[in-house]
Amino acid sequence: MIRVLLADDNAVIRGGLVALLATLDDVEVVGQASTGAQAIDLVKLLGPDVVLLDVRMPVLDGVAAAATIARTTRVLMLTYSDEPEIVTAAIRAGASGYLVHGTFDPDTLGDAIRTVHDGGSLLSASATPSVFAALRSAPTHAGTGDGFGLTDREREIMELVARGRSNSDIAEQLYVSPKTVKNHINHIYAKLQVTSRVEAVATWLGLDEEAGA
Repeated sequence: MIRVLLADDNAVIRGGLVALLATLDDVEVVGQASTGAQAIDLVKLLGPDVVLLDVRMPVLDGVAAAATIARTTRVLMLTYSDEPEIVTAAIRAGASGYLVHGTFDPDTLGDAIRTVHDGGSLLSASATPSVFAALRSAPTHAGTGDGFGLTDREREIMELVARGRSNSDIAEQLYVSPKTVKNHINHIYAKLQVTSRVEAVATWLGLDEEAGA
């Protein structure tokens, strides 16, 4: 059973999420928070597996809360905002996933929670353009692989990863096996010094440059 904490200042949204998650056999809501600060306190008290965080909350917003929570717990942002600066800030803060309300159904949300819980990462289709918008406006080495030592094939694969393609999609496009793609991605992770797809995309796009400055 995946233990989930909900954090959103809108009680109606929290109630809707509780009802939605109740339809999933392997997910249990163990707590609710209405502010980022309360979410941090409840994480310490309840020890959830995954925290669903809204962005805009009083006292402490979701992105700021994610920076603390992500040190010990997997974070999935669940919000109405797909603004480039917010999406990229959430990634830099350590969020493993970002979903936008209105773009998912119970099954999609359940899959997202399982992916994040299992150590994976994801961006909803509606949030992906925001990441590319940030790339286009950022004067960095983003998208070139410069300074990372990636081979031509690794740069090609990383570009497809950044576009949200799955391993099987990449394998089909490049006429190689999924295992070969996975091996390339593991090498990419090592060179970028990351452990997840979201971190790899953030580094590739230069989105973590500000945080490391």
